[in-house]
Amino acid sequence: MKKVPLYSRSPRAAEPAADVPAMVAPAATSGTRRSRVVAALSRHERRLWAFALIVLAAAFWWGNPMLATKPPLTMEQIDTAMRQSIEDKPLVSAASRAYESIIPSVVRVVGLMTEGDDGKDDKEHGTVERGVGSGVVIIDNGTILTNLHVVNGAKKIRVTFFDGSESDAVVLNTQPENDLAVLRARTIPDDLEAATMRSTADLSPGDEVIAVGYPFGIGPSVSSGIVSGLKRQFRSPDGQQMLSNLIQFDAAANPGNSGGPLVTMDGAVVGIVTAILNPNRQRVFIGIGFAMPIENAAAAAGMPPF
Repeated sequence: MKKVPLYSRSPRAAEPAADVPAMVAPAATSGTRRSRVVAALSRHERRLWAFALIVLAAAFWWGNPMLATKPPLTMEQIDTAMRQSIEDKPLVSAASRAYESIIPSVVRVVGLMTEGDDGKDDKEHGTVERGVGSGVVIIDNGTILTNLHVVNGAKKIRVTFFDGSESDAVVLNTQPENDLAVLRARTIPDDLEAATMRSTADLSPGDEVIAVGYPFGIGPSVSSGIVSGLKRQFRSPDGQQMLSNLIQFDAAANPGNSGGPLVTMDGAVVGIVTAILNPNRQRVFIGIGFAMPIENAAAAAGMPPF
């Protein structure tokens, strides 16, 4: 059977003449090699750029001492660094932070009498000081919590704010069964801050607290201690009043601290300093103080319970 001839579709190259020897020009060979190199570079251009960037990054890394891998610190080195840091900048105590948080809200409270009444003569204002105590701002409109016995019977009440400014104050409400009084200052500083109050529900014996106020009129003063007990009872020295549900604490408190805040380490008020235990007549602190829980105090101010 006769086969059908197959033909390539590409044109046949012209055959050289029989009498002319085949020769390759040197210039043509050089051009062909260059074109092959260019074509290869074009095909692998992205890979070449990536390789070049990797080489540059590695050279930069190894040539920069700041990026060189350092050995881990030993425990001795860490301990030395921490000691040096504490020496350079000592840590602020928790009591100091709590004091800084509450002090803008603490006030000095003075009950004034008219001339001729028993008390301490205040020549500057022409009146007589019946008693000196402390208070704490609970609303930034000038509402202040203090003890009733600080202002009870006073003809006039004067409060001194943290910035030194003074104002007359009036009694808004009283809660005799808890020895509490709510005052309102007639004039207040522009930047008056109210204290943060916190429930005593999670308060436990051993919790750290500070008492801030004006003991014997000196202050503002701060003392630190712990909660010694909860739900305590205290009978007034004259035996006429029994206070209950009190917080017992051992932060130093003296006459003049009455009405001041009892504050936790997070700067929140949990009680109003009310009394100190005095087995003798010297009226000095022997290690047992009592504060009315802030829930009772807030109720006296007409605020909702926590």
